[in-house]
Amino acid sequence: MITVSSSDKVSVNKDFLEVCLNAYRLMCTAKRMAELYDEKKEICSKYVHSTSRGHEAIQIAAGFQLKHCDFASPYYRDESMLLAIGLEPFELMLQLMAKADDPFSGGRSYYSHPSLKRKGFPVIPHQSSATGMQAIPATGMAHGISYMETVGLMTSPEKPVVLCSLGDGSVTEGEVAEAFQMAVLKKLPIIYLIQDNGWGISATGEEMRTMDAYEYASGFKGLERMRVDGSDFIDSFHGLTKAFQYCRTERAPILVHAICPLLGHHTSGVRKEWYRGDDLTRHSVNDPIIKLEKYLTQEGINQKALNAIRLEAGEKVLNDFNKAYQSPDPDVNDFDSHEFALSEIIETGERFPDSAEKVTMVDAALHAIDEILIKHPEAIFYGQDVGGRLGGVFREAATLSQKHGDHRVFNTPIQEAYIIGSTAGMSAVGVKPIVEIQFADYIWPGMNQLVEELSKSCYLSKGKFPVQALIRVPIGAYGGGGPYHSGSIESTLLTIRGIKVVYPSNAADMKGLMKASFYDPNPVVMLEHKGLYWSKVPGTLEAKTIEPDKDYIIPLGKANIVQSANEASINSGMSTVVVTYGMGVYWAKEASRNFDDRIEILDLRTLNPLDWESVKKSVAKHGRVLVLTEEPLLNSFAESLAGRISKECFEFLDAPVWTLGSSNLPAVPLNVDLEKMMLPNAGKVTEQLEQLLSY
Repeated sequence: MITVSSSDKVSVNKDFLEVCLNAYRLMCTAKRMAELYDEKKEICSKYVHSTSRGHEAIQIAAGFQLKHCDFASPYYRDESMLLAIGLEPFELMLQLMAKADDPFSGGRSYYSHPSLKRKGFPVIPHQSSATGMQAIPATGMAHGISYMETVGLMTSPEKPVVLCSLGDGSVTEGEVAEAFQMAVLKKLPIIYLIQDNGWGISATGEEMRTMDAYEYASGFKGLERMRVDGSDFIDSFHGLTKAFQYCRTERAPILVHAICPLLGHHTSGVRKEWYRGDDLTRHSVNDPIIKLEKYLTQEGINQKALNAIRLEAGEKVLNDFNKAYQSPDPDVNDFDSHEFALSEIIETGERFPDSAEKVTMVDAALHAIDEILIKHPEAIFYGQDVGGRLGGVFREAATLSQKHGDHRVFNTPIQEAYIIGSTAGMSAVGVKPIVEIQFADYIWPGMNQLVEELSKSCYLSKGKFPVQALIRVPIGAYGGGGPYHSGSIESTLLTIRGIKVVYPSNAADMKGLMKASFYDPNPVVMLEHKGLYWSKVPGTLEAKTIEPDKDYIIPLGKANIVQSANEASINSGMSTVVVTYGMGVYWAKEASRNFDDRIEILDLRTLNPLDWESVKKSVAKHGRVLVLTEEPLLNSFAESLAGRISKECFEFLDAPVWTLGSSNLPAVPLNVDLEKMMLPNAGKVTEQLEQLLSY
């Protein structure tokens, strides 16, 4: 435990007095901003916002510690921190009013939700509304910094650190515990600044917890702790000076717990006068501005000088507000830019090189990751049980840790949220993470991070912070895997905008798509069917292919015709196309043997982006289509695709769009005979094709 005593505090000198005067100027600025937002409520209440009123001292003290080499993850009340690092009220107000020149998001995100990549400033990647879940990406940043320093890819003499700012109420989130656990496990350079004002929205700390963040942190061995008076700039400044020094030199985590008054509204939508009552009076006793003003007068600064600072700050706030109000609104025609960062990947390499041997899908993936790690020292691979002892439950990471070191290929705790969410932080500092969720059925604890942090980052930062992450997910039923190891999740993933979803069906595609997914500058989820890994499931032998060379890449969004119908059948109107992916390719292949070259099989390979042009072309060629999936059919991606085909290809169709998937049940049963009843198979596909072709 680190404490701040009187002996730690420097004697008052001219330089420190200037620091305090600057802090006072910023406090007056932030206070006047909050007041003006209330006075101009008819303008400012259009979009929900929070201010830093009551938290100014600790936030400004933190902002003064941040260097250009550092990374920060503020929370939604941290406007004073943003002022302290050098941002202007005008810039914050542009975001307040969702203006075109909002430097963070171009009018797309809330006030005090920065995305900053500017020379001379700490880097602030995009994050969500920061009620706990930002702790994981922030810890991922520290994790990435630690790795880059270990391998010599980050050699800054100033030793960058990460500041993660949290409200005390958010520390009860489970994802915060995952972040703390990894910070101490890996000894990461991160400062967790906890601003405790005793409130959630309308719930008090006593209602929500039995301990505060400082007490809670004692359970994480290796997490240093410190308490400061967050309403007192002097105490906050000296405490944070010591905390930052500790983190920079020891390269280890520390938690700073700051008690602050809440003098403003929780947000503009939940106003203080509705429920605070006498509590506001009690909090106002610890107004940081009054405390700092008292200190400055004791140090010889006269009231006239302080009044001048306050008036100057007020004039600037009003001028900046009027300037922001007159600024242009966003171009509505640009509303959909930056869903993804531009990918310029093209097909390269040899798919069937001379003298190459056949490999299984699992080995093609293993070799692809190995080649990536050899070529790219900034690449790392982590997840549950992928380390050297086991090398993955499917041996999909076998030998990688031994070959590349356990600093690059390592096990994580059972923390799906951290595995996924940390990639956002890793990407922000220049690491290129490859991670694995052990089974598709286990992804759900990580969905919050996937949705709130990874998928929105590029769009809401207007392209400044795309998240480059490859997330591997073994998927699908493979015979007796049961309800927690056999599920299909692609339809859920495909409702998330801002991520790409890939689903290879053979070894060559696995390797080519794996490389493309790694090089794509966006988050990519790669679904790998467990039943195809080893080609041991009957009918899947063709998933084993000649291994492409190390340069082979397949661009995402390119479907593949794996089987064609003959021209005679096409010309006579007696053919059909099966649009499918994954295991569906092999059910369709086996079923097609009953139809004398009348069946084309289109393997989508990538579900988002979808190769719609290839789908449309095949439907137009045959006039009949079966959309085949392993998922339960109701409300699935397959049904959605069938609906789009029905609408956009109606003029080409000679029959309704046929669909086939699993039975609409909540889980895959353990008993293999029950499993067979639920899932599609070649026999069921044959029955559907007979009906479709005879329509």
